Amino acid sequence: MSLTVVEVLERSKQGRTEPYICRCDDGMVYFVKGRSATKFELIAEWLCAQLGEAFGLPIASHAIATVPDELIDADLTGRLRELGGGEAFASQRVGAVELTETHRELVSQKLRRDVIAFDWWVHNGDRNMTPKGGNPNLLWNPEAEGSLVVIDHNLAFDSEFSATEFLKLHVFADDIPDMFSDFLLRNEYAARFAETLGKWDEICDTIPAAWRFIDPERTIPVEFSIPDIKVFLDRALTDTFWNLPT
Repeated sequence: MSLTVVEVLERSKQGRTEPYICRCDDGMVYFVKGRSATKFELIAEWLCAQLGEAFGLPIASHAIATVPDELIDADLTGRLRELGGGEAFASQRVGAVELTETHRELVSQKLRRDVIAFDWWVHNGDRNMTPKGGNPNLLWNPEAEGSLVVIDHNLAFDSEFSATEFLKLHVFADDIPDMFSDFLLRNEYAARFAETLGKWDEICDTIPAAWRFIDPERTIPVEFSIPDIKVFLDRALTDTFWNLPT
């Protein structure tokens, strides 16, 4: 599904990229990330949203949204500069609140483990929460089936990902020891990862061409190697994927 932004309502104050809240031509409201995110982050966001959905996570409805250049040019305040024209990542706004300690106890064990497995797979270290607080980038919607909504993967495929920090800070870290030592469960996840990776080429074909380049003339490629990321993800099909730091 592709969308067109027809109205910019405001800008979110949350998140590093502070996405713009926009209405699109389907009448729905979306959090839209444009130039405030790097091209690497936009690709990571899109790939993870697509992979996560194929994996079975309750990912917020998302799409590529075109921001018309005319909309940006008409802004004389400069407030839309970090949105920019062209193709952006859009995540539909849902009637939910940020996950808290209280909500965490209500998430099913299966869903907790699915989130852990996926974040470990894509090296997403941006889902942290401790008794002292944090931002797990998860939403809680008690009125929706499943209740949990998974968002924000722009920091996935992190070259500085720390396994030690992940084990300590991930919102569902308490589940990790038993989960990673369950060989039957590991086999089940390997099968799910393999099935998800079967859609890899199809997913990659949907990445906007403009995101693959730094410059508008498309002469300087973004340092995001699709083949290398595929090799990285393929490790989920091996036993070493489940090795934890000692």
